[in-house]
Amino acid sequence: MSLSMYQASVPVFVRALTNLRHVLQKGEAHARAKGVTDAVLLQTRLIPDMLPLVKQVQIACDMACRGTARLAGEEPKSFEDNEATMAEVLDRVDRAIAYVQSFKAG
Repeated sequence: MSLSMYQASVPVFVRALTNLRHVLQKGEAHARAKGVTDAVLLQTRLIPDMLPLVKQVQIACDMACRGTARLAGEEPKSFEDNEATMAEVLDRVDRAIAYVQSFKAG
């Protein structure tokens, strides 16, 4: 991946996924304080025609991973969409961050 493509993508994706992780942690803490289970939280939608939270996170991770891989001219790594707990969702975000960070400029 060229240096300019690296600088325009990898740090941006890492920052976005890191911010997503922090928002998810705050949401998880709030949900726990209100007695909301992971199953309910992960299937929550802000409006009826919106995808559930878990799918939104999966899409965000996939966009970052696949975009970075394609910019590097590599076949994107595939992640299974099988998260059922907040711990698994946060782990997926962590794995996506690590994957994106594995790409180097040049």
